[in-house]
Amino acid sequence: MPHTPPAPPRPRAMQVAELDLDSLEPPPHAGPHGVRGAPAPGVLALRPGPGGAPVGPGEVFVLVRHRGRPVGTLTATVPDGADPAEVLAAAARDRLAPPPARRPSPGDAARHRVAQDPGSPGAARASRRPEAPAAPGREGCRAGPTRTSVVVATRERPGRLARALDSLLAQDHPDFEVVVVDNAPLTGATRELIERKYGERVRYVLEPVPGLAVAHNRGVAAADGTVLAFTDDDVVADPHWLTALTAPFAEDPRIGCVTGLILPARLTTPAQILLESHGGFAKGFAPRTYDPARPPADEPLFPFTAGRFGSGANMAFRARALRAAGGFDPATGTGTAARGGDDLYAFVRILADGHRLRYTPDALVWHHHRETERDLRNQAFGYGAGLTAYLTALVARRPGLLPTLLARLPRGLAHARTMTAHRDGARGVPGEHGTASHPWPRSLSRLERRGMLAGPLGYVRARRRVRGLPLPWEER
Repeated sequence: MPHTPPAPPRPRAMQVAELDLDSLEPPPHAGPHGVRGAPAPGVLALRPGPGGAPVGPGEVFVLVRHRGRPVGTLTATVPDGADPAEVLAAAARDRLAPPPARRPSPGDAARHRVAQDPGSPGAARASRRPEAPAAPGREGCRAGPTRTSVVVATRERPGRLARALDSLLAQDHPDFEVVVVDNAPLTGATRELIERKYGERVRYVLEPVPGLAVAHNRGVAAADGTVLAFTDDDVVADPHWLTALTAPFAEDPRIGCVTGLILPARLTTPAQILLESHGGFAKGFAPRTYDPARPPADEPLFPFTAGRFGSGANMAFRARALRAAGGFDPATGTGTAARGGDDLYAFVRILADGHRLRYTPDALVWHHHRETERDLRNQAFGYGAGLTAYLTALVARRPGLLPTLLARLPRGLAHARTMTAHRDGARGVPGEHGTASHPWPRSLSRLERRGMLAGPLGYVRARRRVRGLPLPWEER
């Protein structure tokens, strides 16, 4: 009888926290881990993740900040009786501290992660910025704050929406509005929430046609900002999120889109931990500008690997650029047969129109990942479908992109096979927190590939449903 290997252990729940350090260098005369009561040297703050309990013994996923600015993530285990701040600070400095001064090598600029140290407490992988930054300026961008509209599309989730709105109304940006788009509602719960709790602080807009892209376009029409920011109803925004997300527009007039960092708000179920172990939504801690006039040498599929640029839960556009591009394709996104791809389509359209796209990890939101295995299966299929649906949308709406897409097709197929392959351990991407003990199930790989096959047909079906639908800002 053939030997059946044992099933891998199910991921265990872990705490989520953020640690702010005065320096990533070890403090002088640093001793062994101390006990509760004495302040940990150089620790400015240790806070639980959104809605979490104070950090205690056990495994912890940590966002490390350097004087307020996000610089990396890691996991560590806090022993019973130990001071969590001291244990986590020691782990952060061990894995994220800049290397000692030496002659630089050609590969230094590409090293965005620190290798795992099996001997360190709570050994795990870490994701980090290439260099430890100075303290971030919170005075706003040089040209002054940009009037911004924050658009949140939602459907029948008033409890989650209230949590997101509370964080949005606490932003330190001095000039913004919040627009909630109620998409094809079944009840009046969302409208009642806005009227009862938020009043004039939040604008309510109804969009009866289902689909995330349709809802976003309705928000574009209702918004009055020169910058349009988008996030989801299942996030909690960092208080500095909007200021950081909008600053690049004032600094560079060629910027058409900015995306930011997305980290998990909770890691309590196996599905949440598995998703984050294999990348989640994070795109790393190194700021990056994508310029169509100077295609990046390390992105041979540029601009068609739009998933590298960011995600729809944390993105902003220059309003005139987004409207000139026709907004979001209404036949893409959650709530349509295409299942996704609305954000990816918009990213590539902005780049194809000659604008730059900026990724900035200083703009942070905490995302509540889906909790169940069924949710994760639906998400895997939707990822695959959204990928090919948005590529179909690009060809349908910008036929001039077809020769470029066809030239990149062989590499693109190889890339897709790699991204949807069975993975025995964590993928080694920014945002990872697991060791190689949480393999990506073959069933999810198969679902992603099935989704890729279904995406083009799904887009065609969705486009038939919205045929003739005018852009909301062009309605008379």
